[in-house]
Amino acid sequence: MAHPKPISCIAGALLFFFLFEIPAARGQAPGPQGPGNIELRMSEVKQDFCSERSIQLTVYDESKARLDRQSVAKLYDRHRDITIWQTTSKESEATLCGVDFGDYDLEVTAVGYITDKRVVHITGTLLVTKLDVFLQKDPTAVELSTADAAIPAKLRRDLKHAVDDLKSGNPKDAQKHLEKVYRFAPSSAQVNFLYGYSFLQLKDLEKSETYLSHAAALDPRREQTLTLLGRVQLQRENYEDARKTLEQATLTKPGDWIAHNLLADVYLRTKEYEKARAQARLAIDLGKGPASTAQLTLGQALANVGRDQEALEAFRIFLQTNPNNPTVPQVKDLMARIEGRDSEAGKQGNNVQGRDLVLASSEPTVPPSAWGPPGVDDEKPFVAPDVNCPLDQVLAMTGQQVKQFTDSMAKFAAVEDLLHEQLDAAGTPITKQTRKFDYVAAIKEDHPGTLEVDEYRNERYGIADLPDHIVTTGFVTLALIFHPDMRDNFQMVCEGLGQWKGQPTWIIHFQQREDKPNRIESYRIGDQTYRVDQKGRAWINAGNFQIVRIESDLLKPVQRMTVQHQIAEYGPVHFRKKNIDLWLPHSAELFLEINRRRYYRRHSFDHYMLFSATAQEGPAGQHGSPVQRQ
Repeated sequence: MAHPKPISCIAGALLFFFLFEIPAARGQAPGPQGPGNIELRMSEVKQDFCSERSIQLTVYDESKARLDRQSVAKLYDRHRDITIWQTTSKESEATLCGVDFGDYDLEVTAVGYITDKRVVHITGTLLVTKLDVFLQKDPTAVELSTADAAIPAKLRRDLKHAVDDLKSGNPKDAQKHLEKVYRFAPSSAQVNFLYGYSFLQLKDLEKSETYLSHAAALDPRREQTLTLLGRVQLQRENYEDARKTLEQATLTKPGDWIAHNLLADVYLRTKEYEKARAQARLAIDLGKGPASTAQLTLGQALANVGRDQEALEAFRIFLQTNPNNPTVPQVKDLMARIEGRDSEAGKQGNNVQGRDLVLASSEPTVPPSAWGPPGVDDEKPFVAPDVNCPLDQVLAMTGQQVKQFTDSMAKFAAVEDLLHEQLDAAGTPITKQTRKFDYVAAIKEDHPGTLEVDEYRNERYGIADLPDHIVTTGFVTLALIFHPDMRDNFQMVCEGLGQWKGQPTWIIHFQQREDKPNRIESYRIGDQTYRVDQKGRAWINAGNFQIVRIESDLLKPVQRMTVQHQIAEYGPVHFRKKNIDLWLPHSAELFLEINRRRYYRRHSFDHYMLFSATAQEGPAGQHGSPVQRQ
């Protein structure tokens, strides 16, 4: 078996390998630039400015002052099906580069504010489109401050940094500052509150409840602490604790509609529907317009006592006043169930609670990420309710498609376009480079059960001229996780029936098993090799069981690599001469954090050619020019 040529570890040099084995053989490596390698040699960078058509975005609050926290802009290019993520600077500005003519969907999100969604039209008359966005305060948002006279002056700067990080959706960074303050002020109600809020952002509900409970004991009259604690207890389904906490919150500040709405949800969960209805009505009366989400609680309470028409009216009001709420599909489904059920069953108390829509409709606002998309486990995609997933069948049929792909493909080539950016701490590009390659991937099975995968790029630029000296491969073979000889190395869970680009898809969550070998990825620094475990999610077409999208994260950091988020999309390519369709990668995005440096890279592929023993065939059946191996 051939091995990669050894590379000595020089200062600042890292070497990664993606090695694919089914079940026990490695992909052959033709040298340091062989298949599955990521090579990184750290280099100095200089500020680079956007020289292309761009959008210059400035974000303001309701008072027309520049926003006091970082926000995240998500720009979707409808024509090219590309999403651009960007964070704002300290001046609440962002430049979105590389836009073209046409319509874009823009979302701007910030902690504590309602997401602004709009369509942006780029014309041919302007090189730079300037856009101002005014965000409205989220009425359910948590107020974050540094107010605590007990904090020593020398530590208030750390507390301010912690609050700034929480406002910008960076809870891990916030905890580094809070740790310093907590050592000197463990009895500070404010520090315990901020710690509890940070763990809520990280979705660690147990630790969040611990710190919030301590904060409430230290300052039992602080309504915001009680309300947030009640929310966490409700999420953990500790209904009796949540009831006590939220009843105390409503007594502490009777005019707080949010506490009344959450208390109504507690009563809804414990099937005390009249109490739930009364609390929801009180929340609506106290909160007026912003409290329209309480119509959801009211509707569920009414439906559970058989007052269906009143329930449907409450749901209609909720939909009219909250058209962009993430629970809208579930609410519409709930309305359909109520409208379709037998009236006598409703009078007998037919339960229509389902999942906790009240909590889902009033999640504290947090931007997707400080510098990239959400992690695999940070957000779950919507799935159709009450649809059973045939996991064994999905895995069997998907494995069959992947195996058919490996059996039918000897070698294919494509033209590869590469976009590479190095990012600053806020996620703003400080360098931007593009490349074009002739790309070749070959799969062969010399022995049954032993699959070898090779990937090559031509030497048009040479290793020294690659952006930041990083070589990335392995996107074709990422789908081999579902190969019949590979999938037992992963825990597989079907999350349900969702959709991707309008097509129904089964959504499968996967995670490397600790008790099984890792044949997907390894990581080497010098002569030391480390195991790299992944978790992720795959979208599988429900009609033909082809993989259309895979998104993955590190299961845990590995040495100097703390983030590796991959997004690969696949689609059919027709080869006329052989009259076959192969599902091949169309694009792949990679977000990396290595040695505290952040990178974004996008690969896109087209002009595919399928190689036979003597000729190369283009997608339309023509013979292509040979692609030289390295």
